[in-house]
Order: sequence, then structure tokens, then C-alpha cells
Amino acid sequence: MDYSKTLNLPETEFPMRGNLPKREPEFLKFWEENKIYEKKQKLHEGHTKWVLHDGPPYANGHIHMGHALNKVLKDIIMKYKYAKGYDTPYVPGWDTHGMPIEHACLNAMGVDRHSMTALDLRAKCDAYAHEFIDIQREEFKRLGVLGDWDHPYLTLQHPFEAEQIRVFGAMANKGYIYKGLKPVYWCPHCETALAEAEIEYADQKTPTIYVKFPLVKDNGKTPEGVNGRPVYVVIWTTTPWTLPGNMAVTLNPDFEYSFVENGDEVLFMASELVNTVAAEAGLTLGNVLGTVKGREMEYAECEHPFPEYNHRKSMICLADYVDLETGTGCVHTAGGHGDVDYLTCLKYNVPIVCPVDEQGKMTAEAGERFKGLFVFDANVPILKYLAELGFLLGKKNIHHQYAHCWRCKNPIIYRATEQWFASVDGFREAALNAIHNEVKWIPAWGEPRIHNMIADRHDWCISRQRVWGVPIPIFYCEKCNEPLVNEATIEKIANLFEKEGSDAWWKYEAAELLPENTKCPKCGHTHFRKEKDIMDVWFDSGSSHMGVMKKRPELEWPCAMYLEGSDQHRGWFQSSLLTSVAVTGHAPYHSVLTHGYVVDGEGRKMSKSVGNVIAPQDLIKQYGADIIRLWVASADYKQDIRISKEIMKQLSDAYRKIRNTIRYILGNTSDFDYEKDKVAFADMPELDQWALMRLQQLKKEVEAAYEAYDFHVLFHAIHNFCTVEMSSFYLDIIKDRLYVSKEDDPVRRSAQTVMYETLNDLIVMLSPVLSFTMEEVWQFMKKPANSPESVQMLPWPEVKQEYINDVLEAKFDNFLAIRGEVTKVLEGHRQNKTIGNSLEAKVVLYAEGEALEILKSVEKDLPALLIVSQVELHEGASGGKEETGRADLKVTVKPADGHKCERCWTYSETVGKNASHPELCERCAAVVE
Repeated sequence: MDYSKTLNLPETEFPMRGNLPKREPEFLKFWEENKIYEKKQKLHEGHTKWVLHDGPPYANGHIHMGHALNKVLKDIIMKYKYAKGYDTPYVPGWDTHGMPIEHACLNAMGVDRHSMTALDLRAKCDAYAHEFIDIQREEFKRLGVLGDWDHPYLTLQHPFEAEQIRVFGAMANKGYIYKGLKPVYWCPHCETALAEAEIEYADQKTPTIYVKFPLVKDNGKTPEGVNGRPVYVVIWTTTPWTLPGNMAVTLNPDFEYSFVENGDEVLFMASELVNTVAAEAGLTLGNVLGTVKGREMEYAECEHPFPEYNHRKSMICLADYVDLETGTGCVHTAGGHGDVDYLTCLKYNVPIVCPVDEQGKMTAEAGERFKGLFVFDANVPILKYLAELGFLLGKKNIHHQYAHCWRCKNPIIYRATEQWFASVDGFREAALNAIHNEVKWIPAWGEPRIHNMIADRHDWCISRQRVWGVPIPIFYCEKCNEPLVNEATIEKIANLFEKEGSDAWWKYEAAELLPENTKCPKCGHTHFRKEKDIMDVWFDSGSSHMGVMKKRPELEWPCAMYLEGSDQHRGWFQSSLLTSVAVTGHAPYHSVLTHGYVVDGEGRKMSKSVGNVIAPQDLIKQYGADIIRLWVASADYKQDIRISKEIMKQLSDAYRKIRNTIRYILGNTSDFDYEKDKVAFADMPELDQWALMRLQQLKKEVEAAYEAYDFHVLFHAIHNFCTVEMSSFYLDIIKDRLYVSKEDDPVRRSAQTVMYETLNDLIVMLSPVLSFTMEEVWQFMKKPANSPESVQMLPWPEVKQEYINDVLEAKFDNFLAIRGEVTKVLEGHRQNKTIGNSLEAKVVLYAEGEALEILKSVEKDLPALLIVSQVELHEGASGGKEETGRADLKVTVKPADGHKCERCWTYSETVGKNASHPELCERCAAVVE
């Protein structure tokens, strides 16, 4: 007789293989067609809100692994918060203005931007941005990210632009906006100013030179030993092209400076650096003729080395920033080409000279010799000219990190231009107060990091010399050039932008944009012209808290969280904080969470040139989005996150183990109706009670990890629970009960109750991470008729505290330690082929002390717990043949007594005693009759 048909074998159509690349799109379709996001929001309408405001990715190119990491982290959090009962609207956004899109459009058309009208170029940029929004939207959705994808926020939307104008107006009204001539980061290729957040650093070969400036006014400090010889102040620079802009030399007031012989001339430099300079410049210096403190040389004068500057004087100034790390202690100071240089010149009333145009070319102010040269091309001619004049003391090349434009990747310069700025001084203290008292920073090091950035930052240059963006809403009097901005002009423009968008700025004349009868507040003139510059894109996204959070009724301000990469401390976190504090006095967020960068398996930055770029689209085709989501949850994202084929393979294996655990439970609960068949906790065997207790403890651990945003902790906890505690222990032991017992045997129903409750809780705990797979599981589960249609609508499982029993926990912890020792011995016999599988064995245990006490407490269940046919327990640890890792336990493994039952495969001396079923043991014979 074929007894296999009498067994309760698992039955499920849930596939063993995930086949995620093929199956996941079916669930995407299910979520969209059934409007799951909308139904979720309706279900939690009126609940406490928990809003994560999406930092807008740039609408350019396909998404990369950094985008995938970011969006999946947000999605995990939002799905968890929803399960916890919150109203969790998620409105994705896109950053749509700025140079990269302008560049891309111009390159695609092969034209110069000056050959197009502003409106034509803006129309091309608008279409380009929308094209990539559509591409990225589908790519984000394919990752399983749920949100209001049909109604995202875009920084080019008319209402958004209108609110941005109002934010600017509010800051201008408070006196925070001003125009000034200042050196700013300037990209000569993009022909625009840049913010600090738009700067990247890359290695560059740079000339370093020592240059002699004739000292022509010495404050009477030249030592007697000079004897009429010429004295030269020695400066050192890595930017020779800035020498035409030199107007001063800066010393440290507290350093000692030496007058040192160099043949028939005398050099002046910091005493501590004399030997270094001699070595670097290849000089053989003579005696030190005398020393002075830097402060004694204040207001002394040098002469510029280039005679065509009519022997222009360079004043000696003082500043504490001069150090002894490099150079000579005498700093070449060009107020038009450096931030600290500018401040020094301002302090000493030294003119700001910037002989470089917007294309990075030397102007006539630099002299006929250099006029028209690109700044970096001017280095060699300047060195040659210095050498001809006898002022070049030494030169060499170095490699160092130099600032580059984040968009075009070319080196940038510092260039003094008239720009619009937001004065941070006016609200710096309020911003620092908000950082410390209003916001939780995760990880905690984010707090001092952004504090230092804002404490030390200069005013924010907010103007850009482009057309694809939101215009700076300022007018100039045609008669006296006075800038005009007030509440009336701002509101008129904002209202117009609300209807027509910022194209209106280029579409209409100034008179049409201004309120009627507008007069210049300074001279009373009535004719005006428009500002040509647009706002920094960081002002765009930095205004989103007002344009999105305050305007959309489903959201709220301040929001619960901003979540982006750690580079956003100097980017979006900061620009949002500054605009928010400037306008409202408060931070726009309650918490800020940051993640690291995605790097390759060796920890290297991903780069096309290195050939180590991994694209999410390729991983989805090979593994499916759920494996990417598992990668996000498995790593400590607060540091840089590695990704490689090996890592993805390991995660696929981990996924498979979790899936197999779930499939096993589905197969073994196919004939189980929870409402009808469940067994009360009190009526369960101890092993089942232990399993449900562990489930409650897991829920606690997982919830704590979600609350702390430590997703790698919950992943490892669930993975360990599924593979070690469930598959390798509990599910292995109850297999006999499930397959062999009568279908409705209470011990079988008890095990099924445990499995059903475990799966019910597991799918909710895993749904934020493995969203596709848990949706698939939910569709296969037997569930009540009134169950939600999607796993994503399920509430977070409550911890049944009454299931947690310290005595039971200690009992099983102790037993599992002993079981591990016995299993090792059995495994040795399997490898030696003295037994085939554990059911062929009879285990004789010799125990004393603690081991004896533990084993006696579970004695009647030992064969089941050890998955052997028989167990004998003897007092005293001296009789066993085989040592274990415990002094109080020895083991002997023997062949099991009796014969093998053809149904349950257990060996029993009762096999053959039933005449009707001689191949079966007594237990199985009773079941089949």
C-alpha cells in the first residue's frame, strides 16, 4: 500500500522560485489598477500625520544606485509608519531648473545659448525636464516605491514658483537680500556663479611659485646690515593667474619675520619658513640681518612686479588666517579672487581688482600682454614674464585637490562680480538655535556637522547668470539704477506666476509686471528694467517646505523628516533650514536622517572611467527589485554602502531562505482555518508556546529597530528567526506532527496555529522591505473574507505580552545549548555513515547536574526534540562513549531499536504488531484505520 497518500503533505501553489524580474511587474499593475496608495490614504484619513518630505532628485538622466538607496529607505519608513497607524502621504518631487538641463538642451541642439531667445530655450528645457521626470518616475515605481506619483511636486510648477517668489520677498522684506561686489565661485565654462554646494574637488596639476615683491615703504624696520641693497617680500602662490589682481600682501601679526641675505639682495619672509623656502626654491641664503614681528610691518608697501601697472602699490596687511603650513608667511592677496582676500582688502580699504571676465579670460585691466588669455592658460606667460623681470624666485608643480564645477566637471575660479546675496548673519543665531533645539539628527554627528557649516558660512550667493530657472524678482530704476523690491511688487509677480509660470518674466516688459503707478523710492522715476539673473537652484528646492508642505492640504509643516545623503548637510538640508528660519524663525523639519554613498565591493567610488558602475536597472533585470530593497535594509546605510555581484548573490541566498520558510508555512496551513481550527495558547505543547513567545520577542526587536531606523538590525533578526529558530529547529521538529498526525489532531492544529500567526506577523514586519514578495504571499494566504486587498493595508502586529515567559525562555535556551552538543555528535555519525539520517538513531544520554535537570524537564519530548527514534536518559556523565562540549553530558549513539515504519520513517518495536498494517508503527496504524 502507498502510505504517502495518508500523510498530510504540504500543498501550495506559492512558487518555490521568486522569479522576481517577471512577477514584480504584475504586482505593480495590481497596486496601480486597484489604487492601493489612494485606498491606504483614505483608510487612515484623520489619523495623526507622519510626513516625510521628499528631497527632489534632479530631472536629468536615469536613476543610479544612490537614488535607489534613497527612495527605498524612504519607502521602508513610510510603509512602517503606515502600519503603525499614521496618515503617511508621500509626495515625490523633482528639481527641474538649472545648468545641467540647459547644457543638455544646448548640446542636443548644437547651438550657443546666446543665439536663442530665453523663452525658446526655456521651452526646450521644460520639455527635457518632463521627459526625464517620466523616465525616473517609472524607474522609481519599479523599485516598489509607493506614493502619489500622479501628482508629484516639480520646482517648475506654477504654484511652486509663485511660493518661491514669496519666500524671496519675505527675506527681502526683512532686509536679508542685498547686492554686492564679492568674489564668488565662478564657472567660466557655464558662465555663472556657483554655490558652495555646487562644488566638487578633483586632483589637478598646479604650478606653485615664489615671487619677489620689491619693498618700497618699510616703516623704518629695515635692519642696518641691508646697506642699501634691495629688499623683496617673498610671496608663494598656486594661482599665478591671480597676480594681476594683487593689491596687498598679508602677514600674521604674531609671527616673527626675517630679513635674510640672498647674494646682493635681501629677502623678507617668516623666520620659521626660511630653511623650507631655501630648499624648495633651490637658494643658498646668507645671514639673517634682523627680525620683526608681523604687526610692525602693517601699512608698509610693496611694489607690484609688473611695470605696466604703473608701479602699483601693494599694501602690507595683517590677518590671523596666515599660517606656517605652506608658503612664506607672506600671503599674496587679491580681493577679486579670494574670500579671505576680499575681507582683508575690505578691512584695509584696499581696492577690489578683478581683471577676469565671465568666460574666464583676462581683461584689458590685466594689461595688453595677458589680455584675452584664459586664466589657466595665462599661468605660463606670467611665469615667463616674472622670470624675465627677475622676480621669479622658484617654481615647481604639485598635485592637489582643486575645486571643480559639479555640473560640467571643469575647474572653477574665484571671481569678484556683482551678485545677489542672502545675508546669513541676520538669522545665523536663529538657525543654530533651531539645529540644537528643534531637530533630531540621525546619526547624531549630523548636528555638529551642520552647526559648523552654518556657524562658519559666508553669505549665500543666490544669483545665477542663466535663463532656465526662477528669476530674481527685482527691478532697477532706469534713471538712478536703484533696485526695487517690495511687498506689492512681489505679490503682483507671485500672482502672475501662479497663473502663467515664470515664463511671464521674459514674456512681459517691466511696466506690465509692476503694479500701476510704481515709482522709484529714491528718485521718483517711473521707468524700470528687469533683473536678468535667476535664482540658485538650491533656493528652488530650499523653498519646497513652503511651496509644497505648507500648500498641499494632505501634508504638514514642519514635517516629521528629511532624508537624504550626507552631502545634503551643505545642500538641501541647509538651504531649507536657512530659508525656513529666515521666513518663519523655525526649522522646516523635526528630524533629519542621512545615509552614506554607494560604493563598489572594494569601497571605491563608482565611476564610468573605472568601469565599476552598477545600475539599478541591470540589477532589477537580473535579481528583481526586492533584492535591491533587501540590500538597502541589510546594510548599515549610515556609512558608505558597498554593492557588488557577490553581495547581491549573498542577499539572493538570504532571500531564498526566507521565501522557503514562508512557502513551507503556506504549504502546511493549506487545510487550516484559523477561526475554526486555532488552538488556545494555554492548550499548546510547550514547544509551540516557546515558538509563539519567540515571535513576540521578535516583534519587539523588529519594532525597536524600525523606530531607530536600524533596518540592518531587523533584517538580521528576521533572517535569523526564519533560518535558525524556525527552519532549523521548530519547523524541523514539528514536521512529524504535521505530516503524520490525523488532520484535525489538536497537536497538529496547535503547530498550524503557531505557523499561521507567525506568517501573519512576518508578512507585516517584512512588507516595508520585501514589498513585492509579501504582496505575493498575502494573495496566496487563506484569510478572512473581510481582509484588506493588499498586504500594505495591514496594521502592525501587537505584541502579546502574556505569551512571554521568562521561565520557559530560560528552559529552552538551556535545552538548545544541550541540543547543539547532541546534534554535533549525530552529525559525526552521519558523516561516518554509521547512520543515514537521525531517525535511524537511538541516543543514550548520560547527564548530571544542570544538564540532567534540563533534560529531565523535557524527557518525554526528547525523541521529537532531537528528531531521533528513541532516547534514553541516564544519571551520571561517566557512562557515555562520546564527549561533548560539556562536562556534565556524554552521549552514545546506537542504531534505533525495532523496524522502520513505512509511513513516518521512525524506528519502533511496534512495527509489525498490527495485522492490517504490518509495515506501520502503532501510532501510524491507528491514524490510517
